[in-house]
Amino acid sequence: MRSDPSTGAAAVLPHDERPAHLLEVDGLSVEFQTRDGTVRVVDDVSFALREGETLAVLGESGSGKSVTSLAVLGLLPRPAGRIVSGSVRFRGTDLTALDERQLRELRGERLAMVFQDPQSALNPVMTVGDQIGEAARRRRRLSRRAARAKAIDMMRLVRIPDAERRVDDYPHQFSGGMRQRAVIAMALALDPDLVIADEPTTALDVTVQQQIMSLLRELQQSRGVGLVLISHDLGVVAGAADRVVVMYGGRVIESGPLRPVYDRPAHPYTVGLMRSVPEAEGDAPLVPIPGAPPSPADLPTGCAFHPRCPLAADRCRTEIPPLQPVGPDRLSACHYAEEVQRDGVPVQPAG
Repeated sequence: MRSDPSTGAAAVLPHDERPAHLLEVDGLSVEFQTRDGTVRVVDDVSFALREGETLAVLGESGSGKSVTSLAVLGLLPRPAGRIVSGSVRFRGTDLTALDERQLRELRGERLAMVFQDPQSALNPVMTVGDQIGEAARRRRRLSRRAARAKAIDMMRLVRIPDAERRVDDYPHQFSGGMRQRAVIAMALALDPDLVIADEPTTALDVTVQQQIMSLLRELQQSRGVGLVLISHDLGVVAGAADRVVVMYGGRVIESGPLRPVYDRPAHPYTVGLMRSVPEAEGDAPLVPIPGAPPSPADLPTGCAFHPRCPLAADRCRTEIPPLQPVGPDRLSACHYAEEVQRDGVPVQPAG
């Protein structure tokens, strides 16, 4: 039985009364106050996640994907960052309307995050076991012995070898991949309904990346949690996600079920991301997207991608393309989405 954060009363919705989506982000916009003025880093972002589903939010650095995840969990740095419009509904409750105490009650208990850098997410002077069991001690009022046993169970769950001995080790005694497994164990310790993993395989070698993604997928399926994967790498999430949201310049530029988006992308930026991923088989050359992502403080007029796009025309430089349907449960923000789906995108010469 869970408590309603708005009232403190116990509240469990019968299955048929629960909202259709575990998480609904609708029209979310986030601004930061900087020395140079106000910068909008997330602009009118919308997506939804069902229970037990995995959603990948994709894009290069600066696309707004990590800021979106922080906004969902109420973790924007204050006072610089703030949500200026939109809603974030978790099981029908708008998280943007909750105060910090109510959000703290939800975080860890029902919402959890796997941060990008396990080295900084772990306290170097606490044992890994103490850190995994800490939330259970505070929230479940477990004894030190029971919390230690819980930590060992969680370490086994994420397949850290020799958990009974390693529970008393410190983070520096773990490899990068094992530290990431420990961070995942911390996130799952209180059996949350929703987990957001922000670039969970950064700085890991390819083999360990695959192990971590397989582990996340397996845990998501076995425990029925909703999982949001934040990544810049389409290849990393290809075997894990059910749906994808592609972001660029702080906006959603394509979304839909993973396989249709991968097989027939409807935005030139998504095509560019696909060409940047090594194929498991074959010798097709990698084709990097020319240029660099724009600064949120200095976005181009019209479509933010037009300076890097081989299909850019005059209207792309002046008109922001709206998200429009391009197939069943699919959206694209490109003036030429139908042509992209049908004909693909020519390779843009370097330079």
